Amino acid sequence: MTRLFDDPASFAEDALAGFCDLHADQVRRVEGGVVRAVPADEGKVAVVVGGGAGHYPAFFGLVGPGFADGAVVGGVFAPPSPRAVLSVARAVHCGAGVLFVLGNYAGDGAGFGAAQERLRLDGIDCRTAVVTDDVASAPAGLRSARRGIAGAFAVFKVAGAAAEEGLALDEVERAARLADDRTRSLGVAFEGCTLPGGREPLFEVPAGKMGLGLGIHGEPGSSELDLPSADRLAELLVDGLLAEAPADAGSRVGVLLNGLGSTGREELFVLWNDVARRLRGAGLEPVEPEAGELVTSLDMAGVSLTLSWLDAELERFWRASADTPAYGKRVRRRVPAPPAPSAVLERLARGAEYPGTGAHSRETAAALVAVFGAVRRAVEEHAAELGRVDAVVADGGHGRGMVRGTAAAHEAAALAVRAGAGVRSTLARAGSAWAGRAGGTSGVLWGTGLRAFAGELSDERAPTAAELAAGVAAFAESIVRTGGARPGDKTMVDAIAPFAAEFAESGSWARAATAARRAAAGTASLRPKAGRARENAERGLGTPDAGALSFALVAETIATAVRSDRE
Repeated sequence: MTRLFDDPASFAEDALAGFCDLHADQVRRVEGGVVRAVPADEGKVAVVVGGGAGHYPAFFGLVGPGFADGAVVGGVFAPPSPRAVLSVARAVHCGAGVLFVLGNYAGDGAGFGAAQERLRLDGIDCRTAVVTDDVASAPAGLRSARRGIAGAFAVFKVAGAAAEEGLALDEVERAARLADDRTRSLGVAFEGCTLPGGREPLFEVPAGKMGLGLGIHGEPGSSELDLPSADRLAELLVDGLLAEAPADAGSRVGVLLNGLGSTGREELFVLWNDVARRLRGAGLEPVEPEAGELVTSLDMAGVSLTLSWLDAELERFWRASADTPAYGKRVRRRVPAPPAPSAVLERLARGAEYPGTGAHSRETAAALVAVFGAVRRAVEEHAAELGRVDAVVADGGHGRGMVRGTAAAHEAAALAVRAGAGVRSTLARAGSAWAGRAGGTSGVLWGTGLRAFAGELSDERAPTAAELAAGVAAFAESIVRTGGARPGDKTMVDAIAPFAAEFAESGSWARAATAARRAAAGTASLRPKAGRARENAERGLGTPDAGALSFALVAETIATAVRSDRE
């Protein structure tokens, strides 16, 4: 909890006063916030960031060359007033206009918006770029409703670097908006934060759990999951962001692994090992990644991961130097990656990447590739229908997402088998590829589900009936745990749950697939209670859930492909 204060009501002002005294060589205090101690040259666009206090180093710790010209500071988690915004903006205006960059919160938007109107009346060109990086706060089809969390750091950095280069206001605004459009964040909380003077945290997380989808104003997560290992958390965060990758995403990403206030640096370093491995495994190259506390929430225990997909221009801004009280960056010398040793290539060619793999497990893996091929073809055949059903209550992208996911899984499985993988590794690789390419919630769920299934199998032998049953159960449990939906919510869970129950009872994939198909059809009478579809619940009556239908299709295709009632 926050223990050190004089008057809780003046905590933000007192903290700002101490900060400015400590860093008087870099910043000076003005009414409403802080500005650079040495003003920028005349003719430079002024970048102003800000919002409530409680997020240090954001926002006032990021004032300096290469970053912001000024920061507006409200009360703890409270939006600043229009008067405060005006004061800071007028103090930093250098004749080339002002760009406000702020998180997507109603209070902040109102204060900055009123100040922008006044500045324009005074003849000062003023624009606003809003940060909308939090993938957990609204569905992909409602980007404008998403709040800004740690991705604000990346957008601030780009805007500051663009202005420092001397670009005109139009170009600085465009760069900031482009950075936001290509930035995604996802966070988890382990413990809530406590306001100065408060005795209880703003929210509590049960022991052994974590909240998924936190906000930086002390908001709890949107769902609670079991507290995982660092590797499993990395998997959840990376897969969740890859599913939201921009349509034209390249392979180079700016990365921020952010602590929320009381997560140890060494914990972040441990987590970074797993995050970096998974990013590189997905074909992404982290560009000058950052790990530390850069956008906090008082004393909240938690972490967030931000990916900012870079083009050549954004990479130049991301890599540009900066000098602020809380953050410094020197232009780094690029070190080319060493070529892969020939011995490694030879081992891969011989299939030694998977030592100890049994012959029967490899045979099963080869059969699995054929099954994925059949599923891929079936999904391609029914993609248009799945999209039509999905469009009744959502964006109509489910069919396309399933095509991308099944194609990626099929290709990854084939590559794994050629490298000598057994059935466990092959299925895990397929799941990761599905999540990485499919996009949308269903891509994440299928990816995590298939990896959970793989965890019950072995690379040393062919699967037993008991292992297959355990795999089906793990698949179903993972879908529920990750997505948070329950039977009756009108999601794919409504088909998965009866499938898993029937398979556990009979051991028959064909009977389980029939149960899934029956249940999927039955979702037509349900009102959506989860995901994007809940916003159009009434429209969905009479139409089955697209995710449930696609699961039933996959289950039936597998049953036909294996040509057996018991596997």
